[in-house]
Amino acid sequence: MKTFKLAFLSVVVSGALFNSAQVAAHDGIERILVSGHQANLLGQAMSASEGVLGQAEIEIRPMLRTGELMELIPGMSATQHSGSGKANQYFLRGFNLDHGTDFATYVDGMPVNMPTHGHGHGYTDINFLIPELIEQVTYQKGSYHGDVGDFSSAGSVGFSTQMKRKKGLAKVSLGEDAYQRVLLADSVSQNSTNTTLYGLEYQTYDGPWTDIDEDVDKINAVVRHSIRTSEGVLTFGAMGYENEWNSADQIPARAVNQGIIDELGSIDDSLGGKTHRYSVNAIYTTADYALTAYVIDYELSLFSNFTYYLDDPVLGDQFEQVDDRKIYGASGSWHPDDNLTLGFSTRYDDIGEVGLHKSQQRERLGTVRSDKVNEWSTGVYASYDYQWTSRLRTNLSLRYDYFDFDVNSLVDTNIYNVALAPNSGQTSDDLWSFKGSANYLLTDDAELYLSAGQGFHSNDARGTVTSVDPNNGDAVDSVDPLVRTFGYEVGVRWRPSAKFNSSLALWSLEQDSELLFVGDAGNTEASRPSKRHGIELAAYYNYSDQLSFDLEYAYTDAEFDDSNVLEQEIPGAMEDILQLGVTKRFDDNWFSTVRLRYLGERPLVEDNSERSDSSTVVNFMLGKKWNAWAVNLKVLNVFDSNDHDIDYFYASRLPGEPATGVEDLHYHVMEPRTVRFELSYEF
Repeated sequence: MKTFKLAFLSVVVSGALFNSAQVAAHDGIERILVSGHQANLLGQAMSASEGVLGQAEIEIRPMLRTGELMELIPGMSATQHSGSGKANQYFLRGFNLDHGTDFATYVDGMPVNMPTHGHGHGYTDINFLIPELIEQVTYQKGSYHGDVGDFSSAGSVGFSTQMKRKKGLAKVSLGEDAYQRVLLADSVSQNSTNTTLYGLEYQTYDGPWTDIDEDVDKINAVVRHSIRTSEGVLTFGAMGYENEWNSADQIPARAVNQGIIDELGSIDDSLGGKTHRYSVNAIYTTADYALTAYVIDYELSLFSNFTYYLDDPVLGDQFEQVDDRKIYGASGSWHPDDNLTLGFSTRYDDIGEVGLHKSQQRERLGTVRSDKVNEWSTGVYASYDYQWTSRLRTNLSLRYDYFDFDVNSLVDTNIYNVALAPNSGQTSDDLWSFKGSANYLLTDDAELYLSAGQGFHSNDARGTVTSVDPNNGDAVDSVDPLVRTFGYEVGVRWRPSAKFNSSLALWSLEQDSELLFVGDAGNTEASRPSKRHGIELAAYYNYSDQLSFDLEYAYTDAEFDDSNVLEQEIPGAMEDILQLGVTKRFDDNWFSTVRLRYLGERPLVEDNSERSDSSTVVNFMLGKKWNAWAVNLKVLNVFDSNDHDIDYFYASRLPGEPATGVEDLHYHVMEPRTVRFELSYEF
């Protein structure tokens, strides 16, 4: 039935787009790249599932949290199952990207994904971004692009911050549950070639939870100095981010059903964390080449408790995950001619500690595992574009990646009296990846794309050398350092006029093994081969200068690909994601936006016996501008839905329950309807 649904929808939509493209053809192709949903990517894009957005799309989005910037990418959703300082839960192409393992994220050329992370490999936290200072968002899905390597099997996104502002901005935001946010941003030009931009954001928030105050204490700072030379632009940047919070984590359904807590309650009310991220970087770009170098200082301390009293009926199962590292890296690209691009990237993670500690009330009771890790990776690639005819062009890319891992245990024996010295070690691995695309201009308004490529993701360094389970001392097998993926896609893009833009993509992705280090348990869990395929449709229509519509829909069928036919479902693989938006501009500079997000059901266990319900949320924003002033009113979760942001199914134990625990649904409810008011002034 799933295959029929996918095939039927594909035929109907692609046929409609193709026929309409033929009817609406006109002479001439606009090849100027402009940020936004209406950007004309005909003749420029390598696939139907890539795009570029700008500040115009961001400023009309009523967002609850910074992580929802990821929802600018069609087919992606961002939810939360913990506190406001933890990385969000991202869903894309059948991946639950809580840890970011298969989606690469960059900010001003600096990688955001954290390999060998205390909470989970590839951990992606974008809370250090200030939405108002983002200049451009460039995304590409699939493993078809030679300029990205690790973590990019499902795709990648690059956020570029502004170098200059036309006007300064001061903004104050107030809302329910003690939400407060202050922003100050401006740029200063010393002369025609030197500009300095700065931004400062401070936010507090208590949240709607009945038995905890989130007590969010978040501060962001950005400084960028740009120098225009005769050949290009040199930019020096610095970012600083600190956050501390309490967490309302997922809760067991039976606790709510029995009246122990309500949906906004907690079993363990002492959870939370603190983190910081400081970075400096330099970027030099010319017409022929670009170079980037960066240094990042990062730290996280995160307290969680998912099983309550299952492992320890007296002290409880709370644990602390720690990550403390410095990152040094560089990347660059060179265009020796109009067709050839050569590039490289290198990164060194000096991880002073990546650890898992047993705790109670945020006090450490002992260490499960604590390691020092040095991880180095480098990649080089060559990409060649060729225009065969006025309508046919191709791109071929060859990429080489090398990884080196060095793991040293910081403790000889852990809290369970397990000797951890055997889990120290060194290893390395490398691979070649071949990628390509062919694009054919069907008409002056429609282009057909065929893309295919090999990708990969690395595994947690600890998993590549481990031999002993730190929880019980049992022997375990190490995992492959690098896991191969292969993806392909066929798509069409149709833009009959400047008012309407649409794309359709049919894609497939195969993965050798969904292997990853489980930071919550402190050991390595080897999963199975998998395959995913799906369809993505995006359409944007500016009916007039006053009224616009957008629709983004993604369907995915994700399964394990081995002989175990009774347990083929991949837990957390989202099947349907739909977003609808309407923006209306009125006289006297009034405007309003309504957005709906629908997340479909998904399996929670491999045999599909437990499934999550679907969820729907509607957000609304009303705003007005006059002279230098502007006001916005945001109503988030307009209909006060109590659908779930996230669902899991596993065993946990409450006081008085059997020692073996109870298999149950654990969920995190959406935050109730909340109203926020913003007042801003441009100077």
